[in-house]
Amino acid sequence: MSECSKLVPMGFTSAVQYHQARKEIIMVTTGSKEVDKLLGGGVETGSITELFGEFRTGKTQLCHTLCVTCQLPISAGGAEGMALYIDTEGTFRPERLVAVAQRYKLNPDDVMANVACARAMNSDHQQQLLLQAAAMMAENRFALIVVDSATALYRTDYTGRNELAARQVHLGKFLRSLQNLAEEYGVAVVLTNQVVANVDGSAQMYQADSKKPIGGHIMAHASTTRLSLRKGRGEQRIIKIYDSPCLPEGEAIFGIYEDGVGDARD
Repeated sequence: MSECSKLVPMGFTSAVQYHQARKEIIMVTTGSKEVDKLLGGGVETGSITELFGEFRTGKTQLCHTLCVTCQLPISAGGAEGMALYIDTEGTFRPERLVAVAQRYKLNPDDVMANVACARAMNSDHQQQLLLQAAAMMAENRFALIVVDSATALYRTDYTGRNELAARQVHLGKFLRSLQNLAEEYGVAVVLTNQVVANVDGSAQMYQADSKKPIGGHIMAHASTTRLSLRKGRGEQRIIKIYDSPCLPEGEAIFGIYEDGVGDARD
């Protein structure tokens, strides 16, 4: 512990100093002004943001857009850094990066060169990839880590109630490692999460949406900001602040288009 205290401040800090440090946090634009307004400027660096919802609600499309916007100048809503994408479902598509890059008048080849992608094969491999990520971040300036999806492999690697405890322990270690990377390197961590139907009949009676994110309390406590996504009319999607330590509850409507995520169009 004494050796750690030489590298990391482990005592108390006044709220004034903490407040000053919070002012320097960079917010990465989502591509939609309405969503940025809802989030207080965009996706926060140095913390974990969770996106959860059914299939086709825009989680992966939002992640692809962020991989491009994080490379923009800070004055344009970016973070002037590279992106790291851990793909667990085989949904990473470089073509989407090209389309979003053209929207922001960036060179598509340069944008793709600044996005490092890895396909995770199981939950152990997913954890191991974070060690490689830490080594890469020590050498280059990264602004974003995407894990799409953080829980998909856990649903297949651990089945049944008898493996639930082991799954949660493993998931907890993975999320702790992500939090350490976010704090140490000041990157924005964006996780996508799947949902499960709530089979409790009474819950369905009183709730507009009976689906809940998987991962239990481990995921809930690890994520700084939790955002719920659901389908709207046509290309429109609705994003809602499900849980946040500083943002009020609210909703915003955005759209998914050929050039990425943007404000809803009539």
